Amino acid sequence: MDTAHTFKTEKERLEALNSYKILDNEPEQDYDSINMLVAMICDVPISLIQIMREDKFHFKSKLGVDMDNFDRKLSFCNTTVQTGEFLEVQDARIDERFMNNPIVTQYKAVFYAGIPLINKDNFIFGTVCVYDYKPKTLNEEQREALRILANQVVNLFELRKTNLFHMKFEKELQNKNEQLKEFASHVSHDLKSPLANITSLTQMLKEDDLNSLSEDSQQYLDYIEESTTILKDYVDGILLHYKSDELLKTNKETFMLDELAEDIKSILITKKERLLYPKHTEIKNINRAAVSQILINLVDNAIKYNDKKNPVIKIDYTTNLFFHKFSVSDNGVGIPRDKQDVIFKIFKTLKNPDGKSSTGIGLSTVKNLVEKLGGEISLTSQKGKGSTFTFTIEK
Repeated sequence: MDTAHTFKTEKERLEALNSYKILDNEPEQDYDSINMLVAMICDVPISLIQIMREDKFHFKSKLGVDMDNFDRKLSFCNTTVQTGEFLEVQDARIDERFMNNPIVTQYKAVFYAGIPLINKDNFIFGTVCVYDYKPKTLNEEQREALRILANQVVNLFELRKTNLFHMKFEKELQNKNEQLKEFASHVSHDLKSPLANITSLTQMLKEDDLNSLSEDSQQYLDYIEESTTILKDYVDGILLHYKSDELLKTNKETFMLDELAEDIKSILITKKERLLYPKHTEIKNINRAAVSQILINLVDNAIKYNDKKNPVIKIDYTTNLFFHKFSVSDNGVGIPRDKQDVIFKIFKTLKNPDGKSSTGIGLSTVKNLVEKLGGEISLTSQKGKGSTFTFTIEK
């Protein structure tokens, strides 16, 4: 008897099925494990997890058969799919629906039990089914186990689709991020030269016309120079923010903290500041490039937010079994308690002692680097008495 069924929504069903990408894949352990449980619980020699295609049932997992698919119109599962419910055939030799089916006459299978695989949108994607060469009856516990395991197969389908969505979204996000990084690099490069020219021209005007400029004109030139510096800091900060991930790819190495501290001094420290650090301290197997950038940002921050005549910044380092631990302390203005939660957010800024704001990019970049290195960063601060930033990096 030809029991082939054509769904009213067959086109939509096939489109939905294809979106799960569960066809024509290599054998998967999760499905094979469920299928093995089905056979053991039902005590049968043949068990199948099947996906229903246009004209065939494709075996997603098989036990006890050599073929990879079976004609849809001949399969017992076609009746299961038509009813949309659990089906059990205790002896197909005396069942008019199946007694002349090749599964009975040629393959000698007479017992069948199957349950449809129905997704959340009520599309039937296939079945979980078992066959035996002798008549039998499943008990209620076996039937319930079959239902539970069929639900787990559907859960695997949904999990796969969810993972595919996240992979696609992640790839799109990665592409957009790469485009944004490239854009930031181009913009930064294109802006740096004009900004440097503006700064140079402003300084030349101030030097050449120092005596002829009015007080207002000198102030205007100061405003131009100050605005140019702020814009340059933004450009440098944004470029660093989008390039910070490149630092994570740098190989780990062993170095002396003294060397790194001296490099920081040459970049940031003037005659009025003091940078303290432990001498003869070896730091083993760590991403030096990333640590260097983190410390530079924190030391630079400590200098900017310092109102003392002689700013003092101190770097400390300890280590344990799992983490490197650094701290950067200063005797600066401190950070009010109600502002400490927001300073690591990008573009969130506080006023410097001179009334100016920073870009709000540096601490966000620091936090991003620390967390991607498997660590955490924290702040302890008291207004008027300074701040201590402490961060860890996973070994």
